[in-house]
Amino acid sequence: MNATHAPPQSTGLKPHGALVAVQLLFGTWPVIGKLALRALPPTGLITFRIVGATLAFLLIRRVTVSKRIERRSDYWRLALYSLLGVVLNQFLFINGLQLSTVINATLLGTTIPIFTLLVSVLLGYESISWRVAIGLLLAACGVVYLINPAEASFSRESNLGNVILLFNSMAYGAYLAISQDMIKRYGALTVITWIFIFGSLATLPIGGYHLSNFSFAAVPAGVWFAVLYIILVPTVAAYYLNAWALGRVAPSVVAIYIYLQPLIAFAVAPAILGERLNSRTWLAAALIFAGVATVTIRSRSRAIEEVSERPEALGR
Repeated sequence: MNATHAPPQSTGLKPHGALVAVQLLFGTWPVIGKLALRALPPTGLITFRIVGATLAFLLIRRVTVSKRIERRSDYWRLALYSLLGVVLNQFLFINGLQLSTVINATLLGTTIPIFTLLVSVLLGYESISWRVAIGLLLAACGVVYLINPAEASFSRESNLGNVILLFNSMAYGAYLAISQDMIKRYGALTVITWIFIFGSLATLPIGGYHLSNFSFAAVPAGVWFAVLYIILVPTVAAYYLNAWALGRVAPSVVAIYIYLQPLIAFAVAPAILGERLNSRTWLAAALIFAGVATVTIRSRSRAIEEVSERPEALGR
């Protein structure tokens, strides 16, 4: 592939603004998802989410200019990204959450940036620096302090859920670490579309089986509107923006923004539930923002630096 296939690199605050938006969009998923789960089974909701997003991405790709996949081997890589970032991410999270608790799920979610960095380092995409390590530690401490591990559950059932959630973190962290090169070569829209196509192929048989005896007529109209929102906002918009940013900043930078999700939930709580922010929330916020700032300030992946110095570096 020659250098003309490399997308223009974005610098400045745009990728970071996109990542903040991603966390805001993902943050609405549990609330709206809870509404949809009142009438839909979990597997059915996941199926609607993945298949619906696939159709949306195909429609967007049809009316826009996008690149074609040029190597047969790249389809196998896209299938792997789909397995890690969509199929396992969706099914492991919702099944782990059912067996465990929201607190446990949030705590274990703090391991995603760690797995992302570990995989990136093992594959030679990034190197561990004291700045990144300290930033990850600060942000993780902020989330752990905010959620309060003393309230975590460790029963036999929740322990199984905790293990499933940990595997979810490993899968999503690996997806963030290994998908950057493909996104830079083909662009976010092409990669995300194919990831969801493969995700639909894997999800449809499972979802079809679980929905075969389901009564769709009993589902209220409000639930279908919730499903449509889940497809378009915390799936299509969030996954695309996340991939777009991943093509422009290091995987560890993309991952650390995940720490904003619990903070966003706690910030929204006063407006929706009438809860008050306390000193614990403010201290946790300070730690999380300090960690994010430490990792993101002047943080660029080695691959992007090579492109800036040698545009032909993408001609592989």
